Amino acid sequence: MKQTKFRRVMTVFAVLFLILSAVPGALAAVPTELVPVGQTVGIDIKCDGVMVVSIGEVETEHGAVAPGVQAGLLPGDVITQVGAVRIHSSADFKEAVLASDGQTMTAHIDRAGQKMQLNLTPAKDQGGSYELGLLLRDGMAGIGTVTFYDPITGLFGALGHSVSEVETGALMPLAEGFVMPASVKSVRRGTSGTPGELQGEFDFSSTIGTLFANTPNGIFGHAADGDTFAHTDPIPIGTAGDLALGAAKIRANVQGTEIQEFDIEISRIFSGGDDRNMMITVTDPALIALTGGIVQGMSGSPILQNGKLVGAVTHVLINNPEKGYGIGIDSMVGNAYATMPMEEQAA
Repeated sequence: MKQTKFRRVMTVFAVLFLILSAVPGALAAVPTELVPVGQTVGIDIKCDGVMVVSIGEVETEHGAVAPGVQAGLLPGDVITQVGAVRIHSSADFKEAVLASDGQTMTAHIDRAGQKMQLNLTPAKDQGGSYELGLLLRDGMAGIGTVTFYDPITGLFGALGHSVSEVETGALMPLAEGFVMPASVKSVRRGTSGTPGELQGEFDFSSTIGTLFANTPNGIFGHAADGDTFAHTDPIPIGTAGDLALGAAKIRANVQGTEIQEFDIEISRIFSGGDDRNMMITVTDPALIALTGGIVQGMSGSPILQNGKLVGAVTHVLINNPEKGYGIGIDSMVGNAYATMPMEEQAA
């Protein structure tokens, strides 16, 4: 459920499913009530540097060489600087390699939070260009679901898990990110062994919120305006102790822009873990008929039980799309307010 299309186009059909490092900030007061949202949005993430997706070979006049391997690079490494040049995009990195004229460059690397420096020596390919044989990613785009909104601070949370690079599974460090209004145009139903997906359309030119953190428990940001996600009144947020086996509901946007509530059951409760605190089973015939159960793009759909917001959908079971996992809302909300930058807190 981590299939994502990476195209910088003004209107895209994409999905960002059940698939961002926390930005240090002040610990804001966690509210006792939040708006459960369930709205599908477009998500555009820019990496803080460029992420190494794979490391290949360069064909030279003297045979194949692998400069990235020789330098000690690994898939998932994030290159933030080459020499004195700060790297913001794949184009920045390519320009730095071309300007090296084959000389060894000092690269600043972030490897799962560990800072290091490696020496990269480009190789001249058979066409005369200097290359390193690296496949890089500098951003991701797709759709996901907003879980909650705080009308006091304007803060919102989505997904219930990180945005990670699909091939490596590495969390993508966030330089900047935006959310845009989206509309679900069609649904590919999930079947055993094949996850389904929401196919949505959104426009990069229309921003309704900015992101400040990409974390294992969700992505977090601030809405551009107070009416963006305030679709219902706030309700109490639950804790792990409020979770109970049995009937519950999810709010999801699986047709157009309409947000609906569907019946589920919380079938198991787990202690510990980042984004799998409960197992859920879709029991609503209408949702099963439309989607087959949980599909790509529903990640972040809020889970409601006994009048409280208790969690968010995060994963689906590949062999049974009617079943999946959810994160407890206390884990998600606590992380959101712990990473909230001081300057973005309400006065």
